[in-house]
Amino acid sequence: MKNSYALVTGATSGIGLEISRDLAKRGYNLILVSRTTEKLDQTSKELIKKFNIKCDYFSSDLTEVNAPDKIYDFTKSNKYNIDILINNAGYALPNAFHENSMEDEEKCLRILGISVIALTKKYINDMISNGSGKIMIVSSVAAFAPASSLQSLYGPVKTFMNRFSESLGFYNKYGITSTAVCPGYTVTNFHTASGVQKEMDSVPSFLKKSARRIAEEGVDAMLKGKKVCVPTKTWKIVVFLLKVIPHSVFPLISGLLAPGRYNDV
Repeated sequence: MKNSYALVTGATSGIGLEISRDLAKRGYNLILVSRTTEKLDQTSKELIKKFNIKCDYFSSDLTEVNAPDKIYDFTKSNKYNIDILINNAGYALPNAFHENSMEDEEKCLRILGISVIALTKKYINDMISNGSGKIMIVSSVAAFAPASSLQSLYGPVKTFMNRFSESLGFYNKYGITSTAVCPGYTVTNFHTASGVQKEMDSVPSFLKKSARRIAEEGVDAMLKGKKVCVPTKTWKIVVFLLKVIPHSVFPLISGLLAPGRYNDV
């Protein structure tokens, strides 16, 4: 399709940056979205120079209520056809639920959940009109795990996002597919930014995977129209065990491999 683009939120760091690079390597034009204009400009220039694609960007803070509207209006005013939507922007809180402000909890819900729904709602009508579209929602293995004392909203919202992505399967008849990508522990700056780097440092190295590998497997799954992707064999095994091991036992295992998530508040 003429002037066809993939739009990536959280595009200048971690998994989002690697997804942007992977899509560019495959020849897709890109619209990058994140909060920092300087990083957006730097990343855009890198991708244009290295992969000879078209790339534009839009600075947006997805904690703001009208952010999805502004992103959509930007792409429409520039006549960019978005046929791939990557909902990747992340957010997490380091403290126990009772210690976080309601304002921060709302920001978490808006970035991880409401903005995903809003952007998908904006672009899915265009995809229906075009007769095709690919949607990726970057979720987490936390969607399959028991609730934890650390980041108490994170896992439940990711579970919700998996179900939301699954519900988009009803649009398959319009040529639209949605893929929930569920990585485990991934080496990025997310944990430092979220205040949980100490917990990440205690995780065994065999459980930590590179953002590039997550991105490659995630993009492959999305382009193939898979409903759910758990990148790497290690984390596929973990998810299988999460489904068969009693939830009462899991905190004991997690306490050995990833201390802190199931401590008493």
